[in-house]
Amino acid sequence: MIVLAHLSDIHIDDERSIERASRVLRYLADLEGEIDAILVTGDLADHGLAEEYEQVAKLLVSTRPVLHCPGNHDIRRPYREVLLGETGGDEPINQVHHVAGAVFAMCDSSIPGQNEGYLADETLAWLEQVLTDAGDAPAFVCFHHPPVMLHMPFIDRIKQNGEERLAALLSRFPNVVAVLCGHAHTGAATTFAGLPLRVAPGVVSTLVLPWETTDKVVYLEQPPALAFHILDDNHGLTTHYRAIPAAHLS
Repeated sequence: MIVLAHLSDIHIDDERSIERASRVLRYLADLEGEIDAILVTGDLADHGLAEEYEQVAKLLVSTRPVLHCPGNHDIRRPYREVLLGETGGDEPINQVHHVAGAVFAMCDSSIPGQNEGYLADETLAWLEQVLTDAGDAPAFVCFHHPPVMLHMPFIDRIKQNGEERLAALLSRFPNVVAVLCGHAHTGAATTFAGLPLRVAPGVVSTLVLPWETTDKVVYLEQPPALAFHILDDNHGLTTHYRAIPAAHLS
């Protein structure tokens, strides 16, 4: 069994965002049981500034493996330099990790200067090689932008495009067990290419569903939240969502 803590959209830029992310990470640090990894699927910084990534680096210190990928608010060069200690330009930031017998392909679905997402051809080629090398090991494919409509007009306009290319690729690899993403600032569960697709709730804020209210898009008052994913020995996936009240910061 593999247990994952999945959070997204911490948007670090000010004291409010730092407090909310700290609340979630403190909650995880205080867990009495074991989890195998913490995943953060994008929008780590709000403006893509080096000083924001320096704060992110401090927040993401953990005794557990912390895996992350960029979102549309992230900027590749400072992300790469501060969080990864690497030099480089604006090419996609794709990373593979091996944790608890599983493979995690952390893909860059961002498009520099744009809010919508797309997996570049080089990213798909990289992903194909990662999944080939994984053999029979269970593989999680992770990125920021959902490749499906979530029936949230604001998010659906800036979803991941070109998703048919990804679906065709994933259909060739039966070892892929789930697709994990963020961007929507609300927890959601659906399928993509016949696979479970799980969307992490937002940490910095919660986006409103269109039938909840018509006079706002964002709830700032809702507590930050995260998802727990459990992969059983038969590769079945179960997800639990948890909101973290302020009490967990004390």
